[in-house]
Amino acid sequence: MTETNAAERRRWNDDQWVAVWPKREPMTDTITPFLLDALALKPGERVLDVGSGGGKTTIAAAQAVGPAGTATGADISVQLTELAAQRAAEAGVQNVSFRAADVQQEFIEGAPFDVVMSQFGVMFFDEPETAFTNIHSLLGPGGRIAFSCWQPMERNPWFPGVALAGLVPPPPAPEPGKSPTGPFALGDHGRTQGILESAGFANVRRTAHDLVPEVPQDVLVDEAQLRMMGVADDNMDAARAAIAAHLARFESGPGKAKLPLAFQIFRATAN
Repeated sequence: MTETNAAERRRWNDDQWVAVWPKREPMTDTITPFLLDALALKPGERVLDVGSGGGKTTIAAAQAVGPAGTATGADISVQLTELAAQRAAEAGVQNVSFRAADVQQEFIEGAPFDVVMSQFGVMFFDEPETAFTNIHSLLGPGGRIAFSCWQPMERNPWFPGVALAGLVPPPPAPEPGKSPTGPFALGDHGRTQGILESAGFANVRRTAHDLVPEVPQDVLVDEAQLRMMGVADDNMDAARAAIAAHLARFESGPGKAKLPLAFQIFRATAN
């Protein structure tokens, strides 16, 4: 039997890869207010955060539902789950918990939930219909889901993948029965709506957003990340030059960049 999300499981449990994740958060944090607004969380609700990463959005959800509610973060990364739990303890937030789990297939303790949320965490399922069907099963009657994902890559010129074409190995083709994963896997809003409806969700709504936050330049990529992405020593100078040229388009000051982010928020209810 083929392992679920094998490539993502390896990537998100790589100590070096996880260590650079907090550098990316200043960019993704700018989307959190939009997601929380779409969620409209109420005191006492039970929330599941899928792909909870470093836990910031889960902690924000826990604070929104108050001490009568709970927030549970689930992520395939053991290391990020540990970071999230540490952050919650340091913040003194007690109605939140985190667990390492693959929500594509696993039951999450605490179900049924009132709300499922995700901030850029649902694009990495290699069987998205299976995953959203499982997510649907974790919601109680009338439960709701809201998640953010990127619009298509051509709407997001900040993405460094194009600049590094030919300098990093191409991703392997998905195995039979699997779907490509990655930041833009849910970029086609029509396909994403179809996945949600096939999984049993109704009243699917999508809102597109464009945002240009100013963030540190290294939120996108630095030399350590280039090496982790597979840039060979012989190509490192070319990769550095390509990234420098890429970032120059967005430079707004020393070490700063204004990045045009095109994302979308989906909302739906469980039948």
